[in-house]
Order: sequence, then C-alpha cells, then structure tokens
Amino acid sequence: MKELFAILPPGSREYEVARSLDPARLPAHVGIIMDGNGRWARRRSLPRVAGHRAGVEPVRMAVETCARLGIHSLTLYAFSAENWKRPRAEVETLWRLLDYYLGREVAQLMENNIQLRAIGRIHGLPKEVRRRLEAAMEATAGNTGLILNLAINYSGRAEIVDAINALIEEARREGTLDRLVVDEELVASHLSTAGQPDVDLLIRTSGELRVSNFLLWQIAYAELYVTPTLWPDFDRLALLEAVAAYQKRDRRFGGIETGRGAAVEQTSLIGAPGPAA
Repeated sequence: MKELFAILPPGSREYEVARSLDPARLPAHVGIIMDGNGRWARRRSLPRVAGHRAGVEPVRMAVETCARLGIHSLTLYAFSAENWKRPRAEVETLWRLLDYYLGREVAQLMENNIQLRAIGRIHGLPKEVRRRLEAAMEATAGNTGLILNLAINYSGRAEIVDAINALIEEARREGTLDRLVVDEELVASHLSTAGQPDVDLLIRTSGELRVSNFLLWQIAYAELYVTPTLWPDFDRLALLEAVAAYQKRDRRFGGIETGRGAAVEQTSLIGAPGPAA
C-alpha cells in the first residue's frame, strides 16, 4: 500500500479511497473484462480501432495499481476465442497493439517485479505475436511480484476441456488411466492459472451483465462488480472504488451471513453508478 500512496496526490479522491481500504482484506486475484472500446470510439465518431488504442493506457494503470496494492494476480481479458469473428482489420490492429505493448512494457514489468503469463490457446496466435509474447514471458519468469495473466485467444470452456484432456494424457503416459479419479483439485492443478488463487473480484466495464466465457472455473465465488464506465475511461479512481466495494461485500461461500456488509450490494450486480462516458 505504501507504494500506491507514493503516486497518489494527498487530498485527492483517489488518495481518500485508498486510505479507506483494509490492506488485510484486499482481493488476492482480480479479473477484468475490458469492455466498451468500440462504443467509446463510436460515441466520438471514431473508428473502432481508436477505442482499442485508447484502451492501452487503462491497462497500464490497472497493472501498476494492482502491483502497488500488493495484489497477487491480475487477469485481463484481452482477446477471446470468439473475437476472431470481428472484422479482419480490427483483429489485425489488436495484434499490432499487443505487439507494441509487449515491446514497450517489458522493461517496466521487469522494473516493477511483475511476472507476465499468457492464458488461452496461444498456439493459435500469429507467429510474430506469439514469439514476442513468449519472449516477454521468459524475460519476466523470475519476477516474484504481481502475476499478470493476459487472456488471449481464451475461452473458459476450452480451458476446462484442455485441462481434462491434459490430465487424461498425463495418466495415460504414467499408465494410471484405468485408476484415474478426477476431482476439483486435480482439474484446478491443470488449469492455466494453476497455483494461483481463484478470482476474488471480477470487474466488468461498459455495464454488460454477463461473464462472456471468462475464467468460468476460477470465478465460482468471485464478487462481481459491473460499472457502466467504458474501458478507455476506466481510471485509477474507478479501480480503487471497485476494490472498496469488494471490501463491503459479505463473502459467505455458501454459508450464512456474518453480519459484516450483509446488507450491502446484495440485490444487484451493478457495482458503480458512475456515468458511461
């Protein structure tokens, strides 16, 4: 938390929200569905790709803020397996932006002790993008701070299928297939986020009330926070407010109310009333 306060102007709204946070109850894993780039551009009579370009800065902000907060893992939904259906020019622009981001940000990831991982069917990416991504992951593999998962060519259902197939193949190689017993722990150990905590806080921008095939296993007990703010307008204050709202939730994991926060935000998925800029 001290690292976060170092960049917040005293007296600012961001500073005050950060002061309200309990460092002992921060989410261990934050997932973000970064939605609304196209609508952001359309409202400004700009091409959709302009929204994607504008969405790069909130990525930097989210990574830096989570790292300074001391959060264990941050997973960003960068490109779904379904996004291939978009116009070819838009998809190619997304790959160029990813390549640009990786080329510019690896030094910052190293400086801030952030480990980059990619989850999804990475083998399906364009060759040059995959090479750049693998080089960035290799360069940051020894870092011990925030784990930054980029979900690229990702599908939550496909991840579970791949995990099941991997554990079956592993048992076949070891000659134990006839004795294989599958349980939750075994499946979790073969997911792309194996060894990381499940998602505590799932943020979705743009106001859409769906999870869009994102981390379906890992969000089983996540607190959902939906804001109408479009991704390019999602700033540090918005992220800190999402964490503050998370800390007001009464997390029961199927049990009974504990009393703390039991009356807070129990009837709605909407986490923030702010304007959709």
